[in-house]
Amino acid sequence: MSTASTRPTSGGPKSAPSIRKNGQPPHPHPRPPFRPSASLTPYSKRLAARTALAATKAKEKEMKAEKEAGRQERVAAIKDKRARKAERERFERMAETMHRRRVERVRRREGRNRVLKS
Repeated sequence: MSTASTRPTSGGPKSAPSIRKNGQPPHPHPRPPFRPSASLTPYSKRLAARTALAATKAKEKEMKAEKEAGRQERVAAIKDKRARKAERERFERMAETMHRRRVERVRRREGRNRVLKS
């Protein structure tokens, strides 16, 4: 008689994964546990990154302020140009009704008043 065992060997084909008690199949690759990485980064490295970010933000702010100043300068130039044009048109309308010398006298007087007000 042979002493061969009738037990199944573990070298056979793999069966499908079993079903859990709640009826769901097990996950094929379970996720690793959550471990925060803040303590894994040295403080000096975090501090260096923070200072680099602050420097970048300061540079961006400076560039934005410079751009805004240029824009305000252009707006002021346009407003001055429009004011000069309106003034010129006003004196041309005055010249239609008044004598040339009187218009010049009014212009000089208004110029003096403008200097006194500012």
